[in-house]
Amino acid sequence: MKLLRKEGFKIGRYRVRKLMKKLGLAVKRKKRFTLTTDSKHQLPIAENLLNRNFSPRAKNQVWTTDITYIWTVQGWLYLAVVIDLYSRRIVGWHLDRQMETALVNRALMMAVNLRTPPKGLLHHSDRGSQYASHTYQALLKQHGMVCSMSRKGNCWDNAPTERFFSSLKREWLAGNLYPTREDAIADVRAYIAYYNSHRIHTTLGDVAPIEFEKCA
Repeated sequence: MKLLRKEGFKIGRYRVRKLMKKLGLAVKRKKRFTLTTDSKHQLPIAENLLNRNFSPRAKNQVWTTDITYIWTVQGWLYLAVVIDLYSRRIVGWHLDRQMETALVNRALMMAVNLRTPPKGLLHHSDRGSQYASHTYQALLKQHGMVCSMSRKGNCWDNAPTERFFSSLKREWLAGNLYPTREDAIADVRAYIAYYNSHRIHTTLGDVAPIEFEKCA
């Protein structure tokens, strides 16, 4: 509704409900968080330094990251994203058929190459083996990032990233069965471009991430 109002349409909740009923449409309910993390490993675990402080004062202060999955006729795809918590902008992402360390490494390096973050950036993830791996931790150290990890089995410690995955699946992927992995990759790429440049956020004052950064 906020997007419609922004475009100049006069509309409210009850009118939307009436129109949806007339057209035979129903609201798609949010699904519960699905656990995808393999935290049963002997690798070192970082303290939860973020502690649900989801409102940094500037970009490149806090990045959050996580992995989700997408089904295609050819099999699973795994999506890793890196989000700048200040603007909720997707600054790095990668899709792969394997949920291994290379997946998260590539998403992180896309973010690093795009943003060139200063030393001391807080990087928050879950306790998954990919994020706790020696290779990934070496990348964080190389780029001067401080590692923070969610408490065991607590998805709410990384709620903004989970919220992005929920939006992706509810607004874009719902009802789609992709014939090929390439089709899914192209569609996810399109959504991320839309999300960064057009999707408004209440937490950002009803503007999109890129616009929010420009106005800051």
